[in-house]
Amino acid sequence: MEQRIKDIMASVFEISPEVIHEDISSDEIEKWDSLHHMNLIAALEEEFEIEFEEEEILDLLNFKLIKLSVEEKVNG
Repeated sequence: MEQRIKDIMASVFEISPEVIHEDISSDEIEKWDSLHHMNLIAALEEEFEIEFEEEEILDLLNFKLIKLSVEEKVNG
């Protein structure tokens, strides 16, 4: 699951999956603006067949939080 999330982030932000680490955040990725953030959310929802609440979307600003949130939703 972690690699799938990295691959999605790499695709959305046009970066190499290898540069994505546990603490990487919107501050470190140049293309991580509001539009790319929503593209990331949409891609994650589609890939994992989940849905984020509006409040959650605003908090998903680093890899660690994204991974935890996706895992929680997928695993129930």
